[in-house]
Amino acid sequence: MTAQTNVSALYAPDVECLPRDRLDALQLERLKATLTNAQDRVPHYRRAFAEAGVGPGDLRGLADLARFPFTVKTDLRDNYPFGLFAVPREEVVRLHASSGTTGKPTVVGYTAADLEVWTSLMARSLMAAGVRPGDVVHNAYGYGLFTGGLGFHYGAERLGCTVTPISGGNTEKQIALMRDFGASVLAATPSYALNLAEVAERQGVDLRSSALRVGVFGGEPWSEAMRAELDRRLGISAVDSYGLSEIMGPGVAMECSQRDGLHGWEDHFLFEIVHPDTLEPLPVGDVGELVITTLTKRALPMIRYRTRDITRLSDEPCACGRTHRRILKIAGRNDDMLIIRGVNIYPSQVESVLIGFPGIEPHYQLVVERQGSLDHLTIEAEAQPLIGDAAYPSMAAKIRHHVKSMIGVSCEVRVMKPGEVPRSQGKAVRVKDLRGS
Repeated sequence: MTAQTNVSALYAPDVECLPRDRLDALQLERLKATLTNAQDRVPHYRRAFAEAGVGPGDLRGLADLARFPFTVKTDLRDNYPFGLFAVPREEVVRLHASSGTTGKPTVVGYTAADLEVWTSLMARSLMAAGVRPGDVVHNAYGYGLFTGGLGFHYGAERLGCTVTPISGGNTEKQIALMRDFGASVLAATPSYALNLAEVAERQGVDLRSSALRVGVFGGEPWSEAMRAELDRRLGISAVDSYGLSEIMGPGVAMECSQRDGLHGWEDHFLFEIVHPDTLEPLPVGDVGELVITTLTKRALPMIRYRTRDITRLSDEPCACGRTHRRILKIAGRNDDMLIIRGVNIYPSQVESVLIGFPGIEPHYQLVVERQGSLDHLTIEAEAQPLIGDAAYPSMAAKIRHHVKSMIGVSCEVRVMKPGEVPRSQGKAVRVKDLRGS
């Protein structure tokens, strides 16, 4: 079988289990080529390197990368649509783009070789997550300009799986197809997976007794409490996936079946952690902002791209035997962080408090308003169906006390009736910011 032959070639130990010194040497070789390619072919990088007073010849070791300038999302928008491409547009065989809700969309392009790397890395990632040839993969990630759907689709096919390209929405039909087709793997955002579980329960369908075995979830930050909830309600092993369109799409990093951090594929990406304010490099193990440099991208090389994701790297050995550094659970994004009366909080922290709270469903929104000179937070949490309205005030008081003691922030809590908190059809909108209205 051709797909399985390809699989055996993709997951050789000499790729995923390289010793640190060999990984470093491979990264340095590829980094030099990437910097040279970016300077020679992308005017933006040529100007940025000149302004910083550095060039590819200044890179003698991996630590020298810290001398090079960062790339940020506005650089893609300022060079819209194709200004950051390192190849002629005619060599670009596919375009993806963000929604552009905050201005011009960010456009990313792929050569045929880029798509081959992406597909191979997605197959590698799914294999690490516990997916196997022959599995039926129910792919509820969005298709189209969003990279999630097609990234998972082609990676799963390369692995030798059967793919159901359902995308998001039409939840009742999805549940019927998962059961009828014998889906063993669910690929979705965690919030939409939770929506699927809730609708199935309402229909009287027990997905825990179905063929589902693995859930591969990403596209938004999610907590360990959410993982436990998805494990319980779907009868699966919920595994974290990480990626972003500017770097490649999904498949930049993936948890293995140990579920103890995401293996970042260091043969194709170089990961740094920098201080979110000073932007100085931090040692492995410290918490800061994740910065990624691509090492093999042809159409759109990214040099020191600031992801805005807050996390830390781990050099600790993984029981699976893979040696690539792990990206530990993403706490949130710099631009998602809320500062409420001097306290920094992320939506995932509130999620950890709410999930499993007696009488409360794992559906919530954070409403931020300006009251005088200070920001004010209201947590909208949804009650379980059998909880009467009379219990809402006491539940709100208990949640408010729990949030204050666990996170350290004072807030208002509004307990909502079942179904009142909006459900996700893709990426969840956790924060409703009313400060500008």
